[in-house]
Amino acid sequence: MHSDLPPLTWLRAFEASARTLSFTAAAAELHVTQAAVSKHVKSLELHLRHQLFIRRPRSLELTKSGEAYLPKVQDALERLAIGTREVFGRRRNEALTLRCAVSFCVAWLAPRLPEFLDRYPGKSVRILSSVWNDAFDKDAFDLDIQYGTGNWPGFQSHRLTWETVTPLCAPGLADRSGLRVPDDLRNQRLLHVLGYQEGWGIWLNAAGARKVDPGQGLQLDTSLTAFEIAARGGGVALGRSSLSARDRAAGRLIAPFDLEVPISEAFHLLEPTRGGTHPDAALFIDWLTSAADPGRRDC
Repeated sequence: MHSDLPPLTWLRAFEASARTLSFTAAAAELHVTQAAVSKHVKSLELHLRHQLFIRRPRSLELTKSGEAYLPKVQDALERLAIGTREVFGRRRNEALTLRCAVSFCVAWLAPRLPEFLDRYPGKSVRILSSVWNDAFDKDAFDLDIQYGTGNWPGFQSHRLTWETVTPLCAPGLADRSGLRVPDDLRNQRLLHVLGYQEGWGIWLNAAGARKVDPGQGLQLDTSLTAFEIAARGGGVALGRSSLSARDRAAGRLIAPFDLEVPISEAFHLLEPTRGGTHPDAALFIDWLTSAADPGRRDC
Protein backbone atom coordinates (compact mmCIF):
# COMPACT_ATOMS: atom_id res chain seq x y z
CA MET A 1 0.00 0.00 0.00
CA HIS A 2 2.87 2.35 0.87
CA SER A 3 5.77 0.78 -0.99
CA ASP A 4 7.71 4.07 -1.01
CA LEU A 5 7.46 4.55 2.77
CA PRO A 6 10.84 3.97 4.52
CA PRO A 7 11.00 1.86 7.70
CA LEU A 8 10.24 3.76 10.91
CA THR A 9 13.64 2.92 12.40
CA TRP A 10 15.36 4.69 9.50
CA LEU A 11 13.16 7.76 9.90
CA ARG A 12 13.72 7.96 13.67
CA ALA A 13 17.48 7.68 13.16
CA PHE A 14 17.39 10.45 10.56
CA GLU A 15 15.21 12.75 12.68
CA ALA A 16 17.37 12.40 15.79
CA SER A 17 20.58 12.83 13.81
CA ALA A 18 19.26 15.86 11.95
CA ARG A 19 17.99 17.50 15.12
CA THR A 20 21.23 16.97 17.05
CA LEU A 21 23.58 17.02 14.03
CA SER A 22 25.37 14.08 15.60
CA PHE A 23 25.13 10.32 15.07
CA THR A 24 26.58 9.86 18.56
CA ALA A 25 23.96 12.05 20.24
CA ALA A 26 21.19 10.39 18.23
CA ALA A 27 22.44 6.96 19.29
CA ALA A 28 22.36 7.96 22.95
CA GLU A 29 18.82 9.31 22.58
CA LEU A 30 17.56 6.20 20.78
CA HIS A 31 19.49 3.78 23.01
CA VAL A 32 21.31 2.11 20.12
CA THR A 33 24.90 2.17 18.92
CA GLN A 34 26.37 4.96 16.83
CA ALA A 35 27.09 2.41 14.10
CA ALA A 36 23.41 1.40 14.02
CA VAL A 37 22.26 5.01 13.59
CA SER A 38 24.80 5.59 10.82
CA LYS A 39 23.67 2.42 9.08
CA HIS A 40 19.98 3.35 9.32
CA VAL A 41 20.64 6.80 7.88
CA LYS A 42 22.74 5.36 5.06
CA SER A 43 19.98 2.87 4.25
CA LEU A 44 17.46 5.73 4.13
CA GLU A 45 19.69 7.71 1.77
CA LEU A 46 20.02 4.71 -0.54
CA HIS A 47 16.27 4.17 -0.40
CA LEU A 48 15.56 7.81 -1.26
CA ARG A 49 18.47 8.08 -3.70
CA HIS A 50 19.43 11.38 -2.10
CA GLN A 51 22.19 12.34 0.30
CA LEU A 52 20.74 13.77 3.49
CA PHE A 53 23.93 14.71 5.35
CA ILE A 54 27.35 16.10 4.59
CA ARG A 55 29.60 14.05 6.85
CA ARG A 56 32.47 16.07 8.27
CA PRO A 57 35.24 14.73 10.56
CA ARG A 58 33.60 15.96 13.78
CA SER A 59 30.11 17.02 12.78
CA LEU A 60 27.16 16.61 10.45
CA GLU A 61 25.56 19.13 8.13
CA LEU A 62 22.19 18.73 6.46
CA THR A 63 22.04 18.87 2.69
CA LYS A 64 19.30 20.87 1.00
CA SER A 65 17.34 17.64 0.62
CA GLY A 66 17.88 16.83 4.29
CA GLU A 67 16.70 20.29 5.37
CA ALA A 68 13.55 19.93 3.28
CA TYR A 69 12.84 16.40 4.50
CA LEU A 70 13.33 16.98 8.26
CA PRO A 71 10.12 18.94 8.99
CA LYS A 72 8.09 16.41 6.99
CA VAL A 73 9.47 13.53 9.05
CA GLN A 74 9.02 15.39 12.33
CA ASP A 75 5.41 16.22 11.48
CA ALA A 76 4.70 12.58 10.58
CA LEU A 77 6.25 11.25 13.80
CA GLU A 78 4.35 13.79 15.91
CA ARG A 79 1.06 12.89 14.20
CA LEU A 80 1.73 9.21 14.84
CA ALA A 81 2.47 9.89 18.52
CA ILE A 82 -0.69 12.01 18.90
CA GLY A 83 -2.81 9.35 17.21
CA THR A 84 -1.40 6.65 19.45
CA ARG A 85 -2.16 8.69 22.57
CA GLU A 86 -5.68 9.49 21.34
CA VAL A 87 -6.54 5.84 20.78
CA PHE A 88 -4.66 4.13 23.59
CA GLY A 89 -3.75 6.90 26.05
CA ARG A 90 -0.97 6.58 28.60
CA ARG A 91 -0.71 3.58 30.87
CA ARG A 92 -2.48 4.60 34.04
CA ASN A 93 -0.27 2.38 36.22
CA GLU A 94 2.86 4.35 35.35
CA ALA A 95 4.61 6.26 38.11
CA LEU A 96 3.98 9.99 38.30
CA THR A 97 7.07 11.47 36.64
CA LEU A 98 8.47 14.77 37.84
CA ARG A 99 11.39 16.63 36.28
CA CYS A 100 13.34 18.79 38.71
CA ALA A 101 16.55 20.81 38.69
CA VAL A 102 19.22 18.73 40.43
CA SER A 103 20.16 21.34 43.05
CA PHE A 104 16.52 21.92 44.02
CA CYS A 105 15.86 18.19 44.09
CA VAL A 106 18.73 17.55 46.51
CA ALA A 107 18.38 20.62 48.72
CA TRP A 108 14.61 21.19 48.88
CA LEU A 109 12.52 18.35 47.46
CA ALA A 110 14.41 15.34 48.85
CA PRO A 111 13.92 16.30 52.52
CA ARG A 112 10.17 16.72 51.96
CA LEU A 113 9.38 13.82 49.60
CA PRO A 114 9.43 11.01 52.21
CA GLU A 115 6.43 12.61 53.89
CA PHE A 116 4.39 12.19 50.69
CA LEU A 117 5.53 8.59 50.23
CA ASP A 118 4.70 7.75 53.85
CA ARG A 119 1.29 9.41 53.65
CA TYR A 120 0.39 7.71 50.35
CA PRO A 121 2.22 4.35 50.38
CA GLY A 122 0.45 3.08 47.28
CA LYS A 123 1.62 5.95 45.09
CA SER A 124 4.72 5.76 42.92
CA VAL A 125 6.84 8.76 41.93
CA ARG A 126 9.71 8.95 39.47
CA ILE A 127 12.13 11.90 39.74
CA LEU A 128 14.25 12.87 36.75
CA SER A 129 16.80 15.56 37.61
CA SER A 130 18.11 18.10 35.13
CA VAL A 131 20.52 21.05 34.96
CA TRP A 132 19.26 23.22 32.11
CA ASN A 133 15.72 24.31 31.32
CA ASP A 134 15.19 22.08 28.29
CA ALA A 135 11.82 21.96 26.56
CA PHE A 136 9.14 19.99 28.42
CA ASP A 137 8.52 16.56 26.90
CA LYS A 138 4.88 15.68 27.62
CA ASP A 139 5.57 12.04 26.76
CA ALA A 140 8.36 11.78 29.34
CA PHE A 141 7.16 14.00 32.20
CA ASP A 142 3.88 14.66 33.98
CA LEU A 143 5.02 17.68 36.02
CA ASP A 144 8.02 19.98 35.98
CA ILE A 145 9.80 22.23 38.47
CA GLN A 146 11.45 25.28 36.94
CA TYR A 147 13.06 28.48 38.18
CA GLY A 148 11.83 31.86 36.99
CA THR A 149 9.17 34.52 37.42
CA GLY A 150 6.15 32.22 37.07
CA ASN A 151 5.12 32.88 33.47
CA TRP A 152 5.33 29.74 31.31
CA PRO A 153 2.91 29.63 28.35
CA GLY A 154 1.02 26.35 28.24
CA PHE A 155 1.43 25.64 31.95
CA GLN A 156 -0.34 26.43 35.19
CA SER A 157 2.33 27.60 37.63
CA HIS A 158 2.33 26.82 41.37
CA ARG A 159 4.90 28.83 43.33
CA LEU A 160 7.01 26.79 45.74
CA THR A 161 9.61 29.21 47.13
CA TRP A 162 10.01 32.82 48.18
CA GLU A 163 13.69 33.58 47.72
CA THR A 164 16.28 35.83 49.30
CA VAL A 165 19.97 35.93 48.33
CA THR A 166 23.05 36.56 50.42
CA PRO A 167 26.79 35.78 50.10
CA LEU A 168 27.91 32.50 51.68
CA CYS A 169 31.39 31.28 52.47
CA ALA A 170 33.25 28.69 54.53
CA PRO A 171 33.43 29.24 58.30
CA GLY A 172 36.61 31.13 59.12
CA LEU A 173 37.10 32.59 55.65
CA ALA A 174 35.58 35.90 56.71
CA ASP A 175 38.18 36.29 59.49
CA ARG A 176 41.12 34.97 57.47
CA SER A 177 40.34 37.18 54.48
CA GLY A 178 39.22 40.25 56.33
CA LEU A 179 35.60 40.23 55.17
CA ARG A 180 34.29 43.12 57.24
CA VAL A 181 32.22 45.15 54.79
CA PRO A 182 30.63 44.21 51.43
CA ASP A 183 33.33 46.06 49.42
CA ASP A 184 35.85 43.55 50.79
CA LEU A 185 34.37 41.06 48.33
CA ARG A 186 36.51 42.69 45.63
CA ASN A 187 39.37 40.53 46.90
CA GLN A 188 37.34 37.30 46.75
CA ARG A 189 36.45 34.89 43.96
CA LEU A 190 32.72 35.25 43.33
CA LEU A 191 30.92 32.03 42.39
CA HIS A 192 28.19 32.44 39.76
CA VAL A 193 25.50 29.90 38.81
CA LEU A 194 24.42 30.02 35.17
CA GLY A 195 20.73 30.37 34.35
CA TYR A 196 19.74 32.84 37.06
CA GLN A 197 18.71 36.33 35.96
CA GLU A 198 19.03 37.86 39.43
CA GLY A 199 22.59 37.40 40.63
CA TRP A 200 25.51 39.12 42.30
CA GLY A 201 24.63 42.54 40.89
CA ILE A 202 21.33 42.57 42.79
CA TRP A 203 22.92 41.93 46.17
CA LEU A 204 25.98 44.16 45.65
CA ASN A 205 23.77 47.06 44.61
CA ALA A 206 21.54 46.62 47.68
CA ALA A 207 24.65 46.44 49.88
CA GLY A 208 26.14 49.58 48.33
CA ALA A 209 29.29 47.68 47.32
CA ARG A 210 30.50 49.93 44.51
CA LYS A 211 34.08 48.66 44.44
CA VAL A 212 33.20 45.05 43.55
CA ASP A 213 33.04 43.82 39.96
CA PRO A 214 29.81 41.75 39.92
CA GLY A 215 30.99 39.75 36.90
CA GLN A 216 34.35 38.53 38.18
CA GLY A 217 34.91 35.00 39.43
CA LEU A 218 33.96 31.49 38.42
CA GLN A 219 30.95 30.37 36.32
CA LEU A 220 29.24 27.11 37.32
CA ASP A 221 26.14 25.23 36.19
CA THR A 222 24.63 24.15 39.53
CA SER A 223 24.27 25.63 43.00
CA LEU A 224 25.42 22.29 44.42
CA THR A 225 28.83 22.83 42.81
CA ALA A 226 29.00 26.46 43.91
CA PHE A 227 28.20 25.59 47.53
CA GLU A 228 30.74 22.77 47.59
CA ILE A 229 33.51 25.03 46.29
CA ALA A 230 32.52 27.76 48.76
CA ALA A 231 32.45 25.29 51.67
CA ARG A 232 36.02 24.29 50.81
CA GLY A 233 37.21 27.88 50.84
CA GLY A 234 37.37 28.26 47.08
CA GLY A 235 35.22 31.38 46.83
CA VAL A 236 32.06 33.11 47.93
CA ALA A 237 28.71 31.84 46.60
CA LEU A 238 25.51 33.85 46.31
CA GLY A 239 23.08 31.57 48.12
CA ARG A 240 19.39 31.38 47.38
CA SER A 241 17.51 30.65 50.58
CA SER A 242 15.68 27.57 49.26
CA LEU A 243 18.92 25.90 48.16
CA SER A 244 21.34 26.98 50.88
CA ALA A 245 19.29 26.32 54.06
CA ARG A 246 20.64 22.79 54.49
CA ASP A 247 24.33 23.77 54.25
CA ARG A 248 23.81 26.78 56.52
CA ALA A 249 22.02 24.70 59.14
CA ALA A 250 24.86 22.18 59.06
CA GLY A 251 27.42 24.95 59.52
CA ARG A 252 29.20 24.21 56.24
CA LEU A 253 28.40 27.72 54.99
CA ILE A 254 27.92 31.00 56.84
CA ALA A 255 26.66 34.43 55.82
CA PRO A 256 29.44 36.98 56.51
CA PHE A 257 27.05 39.93 56.09
CA ASP A 258 23.69 40.53 57.73
CA LEU A 259 21.81 41.36 54.53
CA GLU A 260 19.28 39.05 52.85
CA VAL A 261 17.91 40.60 49.66
CA PRO A 262 14.47 39.43 48.40
CA ILE A 263 14.27 38.58 44.69
CA SER A 264 11.36 37.99 42.34
CA GLU A 265 12.52 34.71 40.81
CA ALA A 266 11.48 31.47 42.49
CA PHE A 267 10.97 27.76 41.92
CA HIS A 268 7.58 26.80 40.51
CA LEU A 269 5.77 23.54 39.96
CA LEU A 270 4.46 23.47 36.39
CA GLU A 271 1.36 21.60 35.32
CA PRO A 272 0.61 21.34 31.56
CA THR A 273 -2.73 22.91 30.65
CA ARG A 274 -3.19 20.71 27.59
CA GLY A 275 -2.99 16.98 27.10
CA GLY A 276 -3.65 14.06 29.37
CA THR A 277 -3.22 14.28 33.14
CA HIS A 278 -1.73 11.59 35.35
CA PRO A 279 -4.32 10.39 37.87
CA ASP A 280 -1.99 11.21 40.78
CA ALA A 281 -1.01 14.67 39.53
CA ALA A 282 -3.67 16.60 41.44
CA LEU A 283 -2.88 14.77 44.68
CA PHE A 284 0.85 15.46 44.34
CA ILE A 285 0.31 19.12 43.42
CA ASP A 286 -1.94 19.64 46.44
CA TRP A 287 0.58 18.00 48.76
CA LEU A 288 3.65 19.81 47.37
CA THR A 289 2.06 23.26 47.41
CA SER A 290 0.95 22.63 51.00
CA ALA A 291 4.51 21.63 51.90
CA ALA A 292 5.63 24.96 50.41
CA ASP A 293 3.29 27.08 52.56
CA PRO A 294 4.67 30.65 52.29
CA GLY A 295 3.55 31.37 55.83
CA ARG A 296 6.31 29.12 57.10
CA ARG A 297 8.95 31.20 55.25
CA ASP A 298 11.35 28.28 55.50
CA CYS A 299 11.85 28.08 51.78
